[in-house]
Amino acid sequence: MPAPDLRMNGKRLKTLDIHDMYQYLVYWGTGNGDMSVIREVVREKARVARDLIKSHPLTPELSAELFAQKEIGSFRFSSVLIEWSQSELEGLQKIWVQAYKNAWHVPWSKKLSIHLPNCRGCS
Repeated sequence: MPAPDLRMNGKRLKTLDIHDMYQYLVYWGTGNGDMSVIREVVREKARVARDLIKSHPLTPELSAELFAQKEIGSFRFSSVLIEWSQSELEGLQKIWVQAYKNAWHVPWSKKLSIHLPNCRGCS
């Protein structure tokens, strides 16, 4: 079925297909109420934020904070609206790890390991 020819002040209004992604206020969805498109929005925001801090003049602490401010809030918001599969979460985590490596100027190929200092009285 073709889209109706809607006009306002003589100009044709843009119409969307029922399956096209759109944003209304802070919600992403499609015309049929499918909000799962939020997943791709969150992934894209993560990639953009990751790349933003790739060659930054900020300290590692500030660039990590910048990434957290730009990305983690969008995931937190989406997590109450839709379910994420384990593989989707792992893919998002991979982008986040790459972002923190960017912040600390660590190559993506380098495996991170945590070294705890020896301490007296630790059991």
